[in-house]
Amino acid sequence: MGIVTVRIPTPLRGLTGGQAEVEVDGATVGDVLKTLGARYEGFGERVLDAGGGVRPFVNVYLGDQNIRQLEGLDTPVQDGQALHIVPAVAGGSQGAASGVDLGVGGR
Repeated sequence: MGIVTVRIPTPLRGLTGGQAEVEVDGATVGDVLKTLGARYEGFGERVLDAGGGVRPFVNVYLGDQNIRQLEGLDTPVQDGQALHIVPAVAGGSQGAASGVDLGVGGR
């Protein structure tokens, strides 16, 4: 069990009061994510699916290793480790490929 620094991606920082990093105590990655869900309303639903697993479009790294290649949510954590939540990035557009800036809402 340990205190883990969780790096919060920009799209989820509104749920953590703008914090880019939060410290959470837990024995496993699952414990840490459940604590975040209890502490910050809406956070759990964005990261975990209805069955309690990590959503397919979200990657969670303990250090530099994806937890899917470790023990998943049962991966033990130690004091001082860093947990990174990384939403998947996909897609693109012809405009983006050609260097056209579509802005936030597109054109």
